Formats: sequence, structure tokens, C-alpha cells
Amino acid sequence: MGELTDKIKGNVNEALGKAKQQSNNPATRDEGAVQEGKGKVQQFAGKVKGALGDDI
Repeated sequence: MGELTDKIKGNVNEALGKAKQQSNNPATRDEGAVQEGKGKVQQFAGKVKGALGDDI
């Protein structure tokens, strides 16, 4: 189940990050870029768990 959870969290963080990057506030844009990156890492972790199994 960890695989699916990581992928969902990754998708949410990536979407929120992209939305924040549309802001006029530079600090919010930077925060959005970081959040989008975090989402991509979570999605990758989910893919790895899927490939290796949830036992890791």
C-alpha cells in the first residue's frame, strides 16, 4: 500500500507546487518549486516501492 500512498502524495504536492508557482509573490513561487520537487521525489519513491515490493 506504500506505493500507492507515495504516488498520491506526490501527485498532490506536485499539483500544489505548480499552482503556487503561478503566484505574483516570489517567496510563494520558490516554495512552489520546492513543493513540486518534493512531489516528484515522492512519486519516484512510489515507483521504486512498486518495483521492489512494499517490504522495503
